[in-house]
Amino acid sequence: MLKAVLTGGIATGKSYVLAKLRQQGVPTLDADDLVHGILKAGTKTSKAIGETFGSEFLKSDGSVDRERLGAMVFRDSERRRQLEALTHPVVYEAIRSWYLGLNGPVGMVSVPLLYETGRERDFDFVAVTYCTPEEQLKRLVLRDRMEEEQALRRIAAQLPAAEKASRADFVVDTSSSFESTDRQIESLLVAINHKLRDGC
Repeated sequence: MLKAVLTGGIATGKSYVLAKLRQQGVPTLDADDLVHGILKAGTKTSKAIGETFGSEFLKSDGSVDRERLGAMVFRDSERRRQLEALTHPVVYEAIRSWYLGLNGPVGMVSVPLLYETGRERDFDFVAVTYCTPEEQLKRLVLRDRMEEEQALRRIAAQLPAAEKASRADFVVDTSSSFESTDRQIESLLVAINHKLRDGC
């Protein structure tokens, strides 16, 4: 089993690449989906967040108010670290269990904060999505309909996209057209197959 991971800065195209890999038959898992799950009403993580940050960060049904919590933690790095300490161990345990349940030769997980959490050694192959800082900012503002200052805070909370790219086994540069990205995804699949043949 090749444990492959996809990471990259916010708004650099991870979801697009993951969806394309899924279409090609690669089993995939998105850590963002896991986070959404553990922040629902009644989970241990949601209850812990309410106890740590206050009930005002929970909705009336007990789920986490992600928008309100996000606005707070991206202004306060210490509070963000507190939140990550509650969520990251749960997410990585779910990823470990997912791999154990796979029968095929490879599984690809999307983990936005892979390098920030120091967990890259948990995986056999690291792919990174990258685009220019200007394009990243433009996409984030348009996608999430946020002010530029807020978007810049979100970007600054992660390692620079270029640094992530420099540490990867494979880089998909999404700065250009979808056609260009698709060609690179085909090359990524070739690289994964080479890794499988060489033994992981």
